[in-house]
Amino acid sequence: MTKRMIKNASYEGERPLFASRHLRLEDVIIYPGESALKECSDIEAVRCEFRGKYPFWHNDGLLVEHCLFREGARAAIWYSRNLHMKDTRVEAPKMFRDMDGMVLENVVLTDALECCWHCRNAKLRGVQAEHGDYLFMHGENIDVDGFRLNGNYSFQYCRNVVIRNAEIHSKDAFWNTEDVTVYDSVVDGEYLGWHSRNLRLVNCRISGTQALCYAENLVLENCTLGEDADLCFEYSSVHAEIKGRVHSVKNPRSGRIVAEEYGDIILDEHCKAPANCSIETGKAQSGEAA
Repeated sequence: MTKRMIKNASYEGERPLFASRHLRLEDVIIYPGESALKECSDIEAVRCEFRGKYPFWHNDGLLVEHCLFREGARAAIWYSRNLHMKDTRVEAPKMFRDMDGMVLENVVLTDALECCWHCRNAKLRGVQAEHGDYLFMHGENIDVDGFRLNGNYSFQYCRNVVIRNAEIHSKDAFWNTEDVTVYDSVVDGEYLGWHSRNLRLVNCRISGTQALCYAENLVLENCTLGEDADLCFEYSSVHAEIKGRVHSVKNPRSGRIVAEEYGDIILDEHCKAPANCSIETGKAQSGEAA
């Protein structure tokens, strides 16, 4: 269907383009106001700038390209479906909430606080997120490649996540997750992966104190642990093949750990049943991405 075109215009106030259909915006500025494009469908926004809050709520079918979301455009895209955003800069916090069907390509989020909560069926390519505390809470079916994150408590309570070629600096990442796999990445942060189920790390470099505790069916393939990754695997069921040295292991519950060298191995009366984890010295096998 042919779209109605709006070019080189500006809007302000409350709901100036409410319930629009089949609309293309080019070089448009949305000044401070509220809910500029609420309840819309089949919208394209190209080279636009958003300064007012809540511009896209309850939308279906949204293309955002070469746009800028200023700090005032907080909580910009919520309760929407079928978003494709590319080559865009987001300076506003609390972006994306309760989304279904979301593709982000070459997107920079400079204040990613509380972004991407309750988002489903998301694909991220070349995304950078700064100040990203609580990124992707309760997400599901997430596919990530070429990703950089600075921000704590990321991906908590997520399910069915695949991450490749990432650099994640995040305390308490992957808590209470289920079916998460991370390939060829740097994962840096305290208390990684606690209370997770089916967390798999392949060809990753891991750092941060008390990593990978209280985990169920934890798998590490060809991973490297930094010297600050101490007191690892407490009360976890784990199958791990680790390159190099493990600074310290504490009371793994079950499974098998193979590393080239160990610092401290702590097995005391507090270890939980079945308390039969095999801790071995040897070389890790190279992990391969599925």
